[in-house]
Amino acid sequence: MADFKKLRKKMEKELHAKRYEHTLSVAYTAASLAMVHNVDTDSAMTAGLLHDCAKCLPTDKLISLCRKNDLPVSEVELQNPAALLHAKAGSFLARKKYGVTDDDILNAIKYHTTGRPEMSKLEKILYIADYIEPGRKHAANLLQIRKMAYQDLDQTLFKILEDTLSYLLTTGGEIDSMTQETYDYYKRTRS
Repeated sequence: MADFKKLRKKMEKELHAKRYEHTLSVAYTAASLAMVHNVDTDSAMTAGLLHDCAKCLPTDKLISLCRKNDLPVSEVELQNPAALLHAKAGSFLARKKYGVTDDDILNAIKYHTTGRPEMSKLEKILYIADYIEPGRKHAANLLQIRKMAYQDLDQTLFKILEDTLSYLLTTGGEIDSMTQETYDYYKRTRS
């Protein structure tokens, strides 16, 4: 498994100070969720440390990285590459640059912004940790969701998806089809 000290130092060099602080917070939040939900803490820490490894890339480099490496890019992703493409690019960099070979960690990074149907526990944990980490202040229902996260991953995931879609609809934001697909899938599984 990854040498966390080395990985942390690499991320500190790669990321802006605020992004690095967020990354550490997500890694530790993911590890605490992993402990509660019986998921490997090393995997959670690694996913947390690398989830935004491509976030500080300039937009043109982000798009170029995806295209050069045959990572599909949708119109919605092109309209908001920093928010959406960094996850795909980050998963690619985690494998190629940082040597991660565990598909569960790579998928957790890849889907930490949109989710996907049939997420693994680790994928859910990273998605949730990114939303609830202590530095987040302005998300809807944050206190309720933070409490829920330590009790029921599926219920928490669904609530975050529901709030995210509601926010995007009320602000006129573009909705990535994978986010909608993920919400629809988890809504069906609740019935």
